[in-house]
Amino acid sequence: MNMNMSARIEAVYHLETADDPEQTAALIAGEQSSGTFVAIPGEDEALKARAAARYEITALDQASRSDAKCYELKLSWPLENLGPSLPNLMATIAGNLYELKPVRSLRLMDMTLPPAFAQAYPGPAFGIAGTRALTGVQHRPLIGTIIKPSVGLSPQDTADIVAQLCEAGVDFIKDDELQADGPACPFDERVTLSMAVINRHAERSGKKVMYAFNLTGEIDEMKRRHDLVQQLGGTAVMLSLNSVGMAGFNAFRRHAQLPIHAHRNGWGYVQAGWSYTAWQKLWRLAGVDHMHVNGIANKFQEDDDSVITSARACMTPMFADKPCTIMPVFSSGQTVRQAAPTWERLQSTDLIFLAGGGLFAHPGGIAAGVSALRQSWSAAIEGLPLDVAAKTHRELREALEKFK
Repeated sequence: MNMNMSARIEAVYHLETADDPEQTAALIAGEQSSGTFVAIPGEDEALKARAAARYEITALDQASRSDAKCYELKLSWPLENLGPSLPNLMATIAGNLYELKPVRSLRLMDMTLPPAFAQAYPGPAFGIAGTRALTGVQHRPLIGTIIKPSVGLSPQDTADIVAQLCEAGVDFIKDDELQADGPACPFDERVTLSMAVINRHAERSGKKVMYAFNLTGEIDEMKRRHDLVQQLGGTAVMLSLNSVGMAGFNAFRRHAQLPIHAHRNGWGYVQAGWSYTAWQKLWRLAGVDHMHVNGIANKFQEDDDSVITSARACMTPMFADKPCTIMPVFSSGQTVRQAAPTWERLQSTDLIFLAGGGLFAHPGGIAAGVSALRQSWSAAIEGLPLDVAAKTHRELREALEKFK
């Protein structure tokens, strides 16, 4: 592999400190490259010129949560320090810097990687176009759901729900992240029964529903589970990113031949130190195809601006010759009422729209729930107010009455 080792990795942080900002920035730069807490023999000027991190720090006109002041900190490192390695990149850009004494708060906001990373990692194998080709859904969002209740169902219970969802015309199904291979609902049996349903429906209708089975586990387990899904005709698998880690994901990605639906559960403990814009770049480059971004008016603490910024980040190219764009997944408390604001803010249909309770709790049942969601998106794209569309669509009208 030919690569320019003089290229640099760049990262931007939001820093809060009550100490001298220049000294704090220099401390962080040294800690994350060639320096330590005291000058040592060996770190001469030639070595510093070759390996030390560079920094720029700029004061921000922004209030801090304490007596500290806010700054934008830019750090850069020579690629030669670590090479194009995502696990080692994480240690460099987000290692022992958050807990340094002068640091009151630090958040990695964005990063720019040299082209060598694009050469070293595969990126998404399917992304938006491949997902649309496998599902046969064009020019509108994929309407999907999560198997509910999340846990407690047997393999046969799950297959029975899948049958109803297929008949209702759903495009996409996923396991909840809590459901993997528990004794009450073993993975192999759940996949075997559910894929039999999906395959029979595909034979009758010509439409194969995409089911992202959660195969999170040890690396050998994940590879074996992937192969079973593929053998049975499945078209997607799901991983919990924070559970499998970067090295585990990379090992799986080298094996995978199906789209990878990436769940971000655990994001709450990551977001204090990372912006989603920065975090998702690592996983896109590693090779996810879909990635959760939360949803408009969601059940969590994240605001709508952050959700839309996250979705746009997933769809923004990373390299000129390797875009690595992926399909954002909207979920978390979504109903028919989120279709219009999602469309208005994103202005794209390249997304998966997941509704769990917002589908299953429809008073008319599962089929009505799927129809209502599709009707809400059709109205949104046409610019038709929901109350107007509801006059001629009973399922949408009942959903609006249910989900106030």
